[in-house]
Amino acid sequence: MNLERLKSLYSDSGCLKIYAKRLAPNDNSKNQVYLGGSFDILNIFPISEIITDSSGDWERERFKAKLKFSWITEDGNLYLAPNSQLILYPKYPEVRFSGFLLGCDNPPSDLMTQRLADRILFLGISTNGTVLGYVDSPESEIATELQQLSISEEHGVFKVITLPKALNGRANLLSELKRIHELDWIVSKRLDSQKNILPCLSPNCGGYTLEAELGITPNGYSEPDYLGWEVKQFSVNNFARINSKVITLMTPEPTDGFYNTSGTEAFIRKYGYADKRGRADRLNFGGIHKVGITSNLTNLKMELIGFDSESGKIRSSEGRIALLDKLDNEAASWSFSSLMLHWNRKHNQACYVPSMSETDPVRKYKYGHKVILGKNTDFQFFLRQMAIGNIYYDPGIKMENASGNKKIKKRSQFRIKSGHLPTLYQDNEVVDILV
Repeated sequence: MNLERLKSLYSDSGCLKIYAKRLAPNDNSKNQVYLGGSFDILNIFPISEIITDSSGDWERERFKAKLKFSWITEDGNLYLAPNSQLILYPKYPEVRFSGFLLGCDNPPSDLMTQRLADRILFLGISTNGTVLGYVDSPESEIATELQQLSISEEHGVFKVITLPKALNGRANLLSELKRIHELDWIVSKRLDSQKNILPCLSPNCGGYTLEAELGITPNGYSEPDYLGWEVKQFSVNNFARINSKVITLMTPEPTDGFYNTSGTEAFIRKYGYADKRGRADRLNFGGIHKVGITSNLTNLKMELIGFDSESGKIRSSEGRIALLDKLDNEAASWSFSSLMLHWNRKHNQACYVPSMSETDPVRKYKYGHKVILGKNTDFQFFLRQMAIGNIYYDPGIKMENASGNKKIKKRSQFRIKSGHLPTLYQDNEVVDILV
């Protein structure tokens, strides 16, 4: 195996980048492979679920993140390692890779069971979400080639080799956004799962219209929208003022609390309130909820449980965002593990596009020439901004015809002002796509 052959194998599998790590003696199947000192490694690898593993002992607190992982052999064949997972230790914090030999029909056991310094581990992500791994010895041809290669891009412990397919992802996105900007007003629309164009009539069609122009079909999984970028639209009144508008970051349903155990209807009846505009037979649950403050609409207080705001670190694998009533009962809560699964993967590279709208004679949108780009996030950045109130919970939950044939709308929104977006990413820029 040489480097060009390896790059070809990864490229043929749809990988855009190869992540290379020189292994230390402790990086083996017994001690696990160290992947980094923060949870931002989840930005790279598509994980299928995160579970908590807590014995009540702080020393042993951890998250386990499932990976679909296969080893590449020199002949180009793939061998699934079904027990592969990332172990996230909040105490340190650090992330380790384990289970990568167990159950695999043809694993590189000779290299991954021994304490040999300077083995080279390569990882890449295929188009179907499988992480592909290859490892070689320090004396191999590929190790020599890597030593001689000039690599400027790094991500934590990894050297990053960018493959040809990935080189123009950012440029292609900005080029498409320029094209869309120059279309001026676009009649509101959306795509179905088969990419058929359908009318879009509701007030929140700005995002659907932009996605339709980009060819993005609706998806229910936490993957970026376009060429590795999450694309989010937000409404403004003036394209010259894009730093003070509210953006919905994500809309996850609660994973626990009364909302989860008793259902949305029971939750609204217990914690909701009569419609403030006097619309008959309607109950609402809304209002801004910030950490440490009791809402005057719902009488619920939001708390971060298991997060140390001073250090900005998660301190418990059972951590969660919780809405508490006056008796400290959890009305609703979101586990850190469920939110982390969505946030890091979906938001690692995000593009925020301002839009303006008109409704006369038909609903239509146009999109601004200045867009906000953010790269390299960490879920702990999100929690830090929640702790100080820059991110808040602003639900739009309602029950119409409450005494009869009821109709329930669920929408749990976590929101932020656009001016605070730089706090969520290590790298930020505002790009004028016309320049």
